Amino acid sequence: MNGEDSPNGVPDDLKAPLLPIQEITVNGSDCSSFMSLFTPKSFFILLGPLLCTLTCLIVKLDGPVTSRNMLAVLAWMFSWWITEAVPMPITSMSPLFLFPLFGISSADEVAQSYMDDVISLVLGSFILALAVEHYNIHRRLALNITLLFCGDPLNPPLLLLGICATTFFVSMWMHNVTTALMMMPVATGILQRLPAEGPGQSPHVNRFCRAVVLGVTYATPVGGISTLTGTGVNLILVGMWKSYFPEADPISFSTWFFFGFPFAVLLFFALWAILCCLYCSRGAGAALSPYLDKSHLRRELQMLGPMTFAEKMVLTVFSNEWMLIFLWMTRNITDHIPGWGALFNGRAGDGTASVMMATLLFIIPTKKQKGEKLMDWNKCKKLPWNIVLLLGAGFAIATGVKSSGLADVLSKALGFLEHAPYLAIAPAVCLISSTVTEFTSNNSTTTLVLPILIQVAQTMHVHPLLLMVPGAIGAQFSYLLPTGTPSNVVGFTTGHIEIKDMMKIGAPLKVAGIAVTALLMPSLEEHTSLGQTKEYDTVKIPPSGWQVLYKQGAMHIS
Repeated sequence: MNGEDSPNGVPDDLKAPLLPIQEITVNGSDCSSFMSLFTPKSFFILLGPLLCTLTCLIVKLDGPVTSRNMLAVLAWMFSWWITEAVPMPITSMSPLFLFPLFGISSADEVAQSYMDDVISLVLGSFILALAVEHYNIHRRLALNITLLFCGDPLNPPLLLLGICATTFFVSMWMHNVTTALMMMPVATGILQRLPAEGPGQSPHVNRFCRAVVLGVTYATPVGGISTLTGTGVNLILVGMWKSYFPEADPISFSTWFFFGFPFAVLLFFALWAILCCLYCSRGAGAALSPYLDKSHLRRELQMLGPMTFAEKMVLTVFSNEWMLIFLWMTRNITDHIPGWGALFNGRAGDGTASVMMATLLFIIPTKKQKGEKLMDWNKCKKLPWNIVLLLGAGFAIATGVKSSGLADVLSKALGFLEHAPYLAIAPAVCLISSTVTEFTSNNSTTTLVLPILIQVAQTMHVHPLLLMVPGAIGAQFSYLLPTGTPSNVVGFTTGHIEIKDMMKIGAPLKVAGIAVTALLMPSLEEHTSLGQTKEYDTVKIPPSGWQVLYKQGAMHIS
């Protein structure tokens, strides 16, 4: 190919094939290639359509055809979710073609579930979190708070409390995955000053290293329970409540906070107590003092150098996140005290404030380069679209179960639970949900169990949130296995902990979580505006603060 012409005047390089020519041979490798198609993953891919087909052919429901079709679609989707036969985001988009094909709802109706106020709330919060992560604000925050809790002389339980409390606080306002990825390097950076694991390492040092990593690992999901933005599970709960009961009062940021924050605080101190009892021995302070004290922390803080203008502006916007939190908390205060949302006749939502604050990051300059802003779209490429799509799928399923008639069929089938006591059902719901979530993602578990729990609640004649909340909270108790949540994976991959450590902490923490759920459920009515729902004529819960709610004719869900 030297550019020389061939005898017919056409250059040789123009006659060269666009793709290299390979000689096709038939040998035994073709057989092995064919057999490679028969793998477990290939079977799981086929399992979804197979279960869907069998459901359509065999199952007969006492309802419209669309209810059977919806059940078949659920079998398809949940088999793919549980086995991860295809990527989770792809499964999450399947309602966009399955619902129209099976006559459950139109394409436009399904698509609306993938972008509503809850999704806007998620997107705005993630952009704010990315800005904080990009400019290293989290590291300064962590070092300052840890320095505050270090103690003089060194107090290992107090230092552990400071590290875990910092993680808990950050996780309240940022997604669990982001918090784990931000805080674990801070924790391991502190541990790097300690002697490396080996024969010469003191048992006290070894146990403290495990305690710190376990504390960050579990304080992340515990803190996420506090707010709607802390974890996708809470957002799925809010979205399904809105989809199933559009006429009922929505669960706002503030109403959930007044229940979720006390719950998370109690569970957090249970976590800290368990860690101190199992991993912080009496001689830990003397063993750690030579390697870890306030001077080390101050030195690392000084190494970060003075804050640049861009970092100060991000800190200002991060401070404005308190304004965002204030806006979330005051959009709708009580039934008798309207918030700022009343100025817009109820048209503004939590997502309105979230996106508005995130937009400021794309307007404020950095003063580093001309025209450069604090955030640009390239910095947003790490947005977790998989979580956004899963949320949309959960909302689409909630709408589909209701519109297809499957909700009514499930309600009739669960009639045997009508006389079951609530005190026995609620902890059992939390236990079952917390068990299922060990083997699949928290969001998938929530999407699976909440539609069923809604029908169980209607069958038992109790308010749906009395079962939906324990089910959603239980789905966040994936504490036993490394694969339970991304934060578990982040902690396990540090090399400081083993599965037996997660079992040792996770089992009592799960029990404590179920106990706290049973303890605080009676307080839910005072903070979640339950009262405008469907008529139920039977009270199945302890008297305490709930009896006013459950008088005959007090609930009106349409």
